[in-house]
Amino acid sequence: MKDLLKPIAVLTGICLVVTALLAFVNQLTLPVIVAAEEKAAETARAEVLPQADRFQRLTPDKLPEGVTEVYEGSNHSGYVVLVQTKGYGGTIKVICGIHEDGTLSAVKTLSHGETSGVGTKAVDNSSGYRDRFVGTTAQTYQQVDTITGATISSTAYQKAIGLAFDAYRIVKEAGT
Repeated sequence: MKDLLKPIAVLTGICLVVTALLAFVNQLTLPVIVAAEEKAAETARAEVLPQADRFQRLTPDKLPEGVTEVYEGSNHSGYVVLVQTKGYGGTIKVICGIHEDGTLSAVKTLSHGETSGVGTKAVDNSSGYRDRFVGTTAQTYQQVDTITGATISSTAYQKAIGLAFDAYRIVKEAGT
């Protein structure tokens, strides 16, 4: 019996030490990771709404499901909306810049799990699909055709843009 308990105790001890070390390293690197993520987010906001010098996060009462964050650009340049929606291969995270007049300034994919080659045509702009939305409004974005063979992915992308326009309308109506 003693021969059986000794390896179990040793392995349990090793697991506890390794777990403690991983937790310690995680705590050390967490501020660096958070800073890098914030810098990447700021860069993405500046890419989709380059007219803004800085961004202020807004917290309206009721945002559509899937809208995770809304920012107002400085000098009345417009708004930036972060959206996530379900595509064919998983969640698609998109960031949209919307000018003050309600036209889409740019859209960028932050992350996705779409099928390589087919579904990625809708999200990585290899087919120019994302660029077709630039200049559209809440009334015209649905006129952009989906991609043959990637209907679910491109429809999900279109849905994300629609959610961004819904959030824009809510923020504008709230007067923030």
